[in-house]
Amino acid sequence: MPQNSTVYSSLIKKEAQNLGFMFCGISKAEFLEEEAPRLEAWLKKGMHGEMHYMENHFDKRLDPRLLVDGARSVISLGLNYFTDERQADPLSPRISKYAYGNDYHQVIKDKLKQLLAIVNEKIGEVNGRAFVDSAPVLDKAWAKKSGLGWMGKNTNLISKKVGSFFFLAELIVDLELKYDIAPAKDHCGTCTACIDACPTEAIVAPYVVDGSRCISYLTIELKNELPQEFKGKMDNWMFGCDVCQDVCPWNKFSVLHSEPAFKPKPELLGLNGKDWEEITGEVFQKVFKDSAVKRTKFNGLKRNIDFLKH
Repeated sequence: MPQNSTVYSSLIKKEAQNLGFMFCGISKAEFLEEEAPRLEAWLKKGMHGEMHYMENHFDKRLDPRLLVDGARSVISLGLNYFTDERQADPLSPRISKYAYGNDYHQVIKDKLKQLLAIVNEKIGEVNGRAFVDSAPVLDKAWAKKSGLGWMGKNTNLISKKVGSFFFLAELIVDLELKYDIAPAKDHCGTCTACIDACPTEAIVAPYVVDGSRCISYLTIELKNELPQEFKGKMDNWMFGCDVCQDVCPWNKFSVLHSEPAFKPKPELLGLNGKDWEEITGEVFQKVFKDSAVKRTKFNGLKRNIDFLKH
């Protein structure tokens, strides 16, 4: 390992912290051997529902060297989004906490670009790419490999220090670094809180989620009509779902985020059940101007709200 790799790794972690990332771990860019059979089995069982993109680029999903020429390192980063702010009307249709503020894709992408620019400025020319949910990268597998946490029974990455309310992102670079080689131990123990609480029984076994039953999938990814079997089981969620995280004992260690871009719009939190039922395209555009909720589009959100009603 080049002598500088330790210095470079420390510099990258420090700069990541300065940019507001909660943590940063570094892994060697190589084939994810453990994940390959798991991903294949999950896809074969059709647990990805209509997320057909999950079937594409199977090899690239498992090998970052196919995404970035000469890739040597995967830098995994976590950005906190936990908030104690709530929608004012407890009976109104619910939105997942991660979508209260501006769209995280853009917020994180900007930070990653800044980090890559700093790396180029302070270390020299480094070829790399930033990834935020937008390419075939197994975020949780890389974060786990670099010791940022373990994969919980709800398949979210959980940190012993701060729980699981954080986004994951990566920089894949052609720079050799000092790798974090101590994966976190699994601390789920005998707890089954997430499995027991899932309204649609999407956690079909410990560490296995049937994506096609998950409320986040149903309210965001699914483009067709919502299946009737989930009538009365959506727990009033109209965009995403936080149930398996809210009940996780490790989330008592969550800390409030300090990212201005994630501050919720007052009008979003202030709408009551009737407001949501009568929402217009104009209000949707205003409230969700820079939000991840735009992904479901006005008609999608309306479909979800109507499904909760009837």
